[in-house]
Amino acid sequence: MLGMFDQFSAIGLSVVHILLAICVTVHVLFHKRDVGASIGWIGLAWLSPILGSILYVMFGINRVKQRANQLREKRPDRLVAKSGISRGRDDHLASLERAGDLITQRPAIGGNAVAILHNGDEAYPQMIAAIEAAKSSIALSSYIFRADEAGSAFIEALIRARQRGVRVRVLIDGIGGGYFLSSTYKRLRQHGVPVFRFMHSPLPWRMPFLNLRTHKKMLALDGRIAFTGGLNIGGENLLANHPRHPVRDTHFRVDGPVVAQLVEAFAQDWLFIANENLEGEAWFPALDEVGEAEARIILSGPDENLEKIEFMILEAIACARQSIKVMSPYFLPDDRMVTALALASMRGVEVDVIVPAHNNHRIVGWAMRSQIGPLVAAGCRIWQSPPPFNHSKMMTVDGIWCLIGSSNWDMRSFRLNFELDMEVYHANIVQNLDELMDTRRGALITAAELNDLPLPVKLLDNGARLMLPYF
Repeated sequence: MLGMFDQFSAIGLSVVHILLAICVTVHVLFHKRDVGASIGWIGLAWLSPILGSILYVMFGINRVKQRANQLREKRPDRLVAKSGISRGRDDHLASLERAGDLITQRPAIGGNAVAILHNGDEAYPQMIAAIEAAKSSIALSSYIFRADEAGSAFIEALIRARQRGVRVRVLIDGIGGGYFLSSTYKRLRQHGVPVFRFMHSPLPWRMPFLNLRTHKKMLALDGRIAFTGGLNIGGENLLANHPRHPVRDTHFRVDGPVVAQLVEAFAQDWLFIANENLEGEAWFPALDEVGEAEARIILSGPDENLEKIEFMILEAIACARQSIKVMSPYFLPDDRMVTALALASMRGVEVDVIVPAHNNHRIVGWAMRSQIGPLVAAGCRIWQSPPPFNHSKMMTVDGIWCLIGSSNWDMRSFRLNFELDMEVYHANIVQNLDELMDTRRGALITAAELNDLPLPVKLLDNGARLMLPYF
């Protein structure tokens, strides 16, 4: 009798396994675009009975996209993305502008001023002064927001703004801002500042969200002034204080009509996390033209904005005729990005990439060394930026166009993180960024140098490269 019961149990488990595997297979075929990932998940579901299907339900389904689609109906019809005047280009980058219209569903708006800020030494005082001067609204989103000497100045300024009646909203990433403890979050909450930790939960059933972070860095004041770029909030960015682990970075002050797009991006995130619509004159005032730069924001993330920054970069590479310059702290492009850069170099475009000589994440440095071989072989120049570690993220094309913001050149930024970049058409701004990147060029990485690496180092580098999808 017991043997018959065991037999029926085994049959029952087999039926459950087959049904679950069929469900996983159907879901993968309809919802996964990457062939390698699709084969992997289907294989796991069939070859690892029941457990493989459970793992897919936990880690393979993009619930962020599902929730974003549900919330889309709740977003107010501001049409902010369509406000402003799009000039329309007549040069060889006109096709890039048109592609951007379709990729982002936002126009490139003229009449903006963009100022380059170096490190926290230059950016933080201006950002804090703007917070102190804010009259109606403050929106702040940061991946890292420490409660150290640098961060405390921001915390106190935000508290004072809240106390004088300014509408303050703060988003801190649930991992970058401190997974187990965020002193910044605690202090702001204690003083009544509306603050949320992005997709944060210590609960095991929320573990699939550990990999999906908001990497955006954005501060907007009264809907009129904004700061964005690669700069987190922490003492390591104040080089004048000689921190133990100094970090160079580049940030930007933005004035003009494109600020509305930046605020709208924050409002979407705030709705997603806090379930509150940010509306009205306090957040979206009428904006005048204040400069000559044409700009638009580009959002990317595992929701409806999947791969948009990556698509814009690929299109910019395809349009380049003379020069491409890239600076990234984590330069781990996938094969199609490597191919695009290599082909640009082969057709005569000067391609220069600046990466840190010593990465703050050692395994990323190993993987990068393995990834750049085809670029060096194609004639691209890979330069090592000397210490301190440079966290700046930027790209320029032909002295006309640049991309600035939060995204790195890796799969985490292109596919997993929620990122915010801004493209700018303006010769003077681009020239200044080109000159900045030129000053950061150190030793050139050569093909001979890569070929002469000891065998154990090559094995280590290539082994680290297998982790490329997870960085």
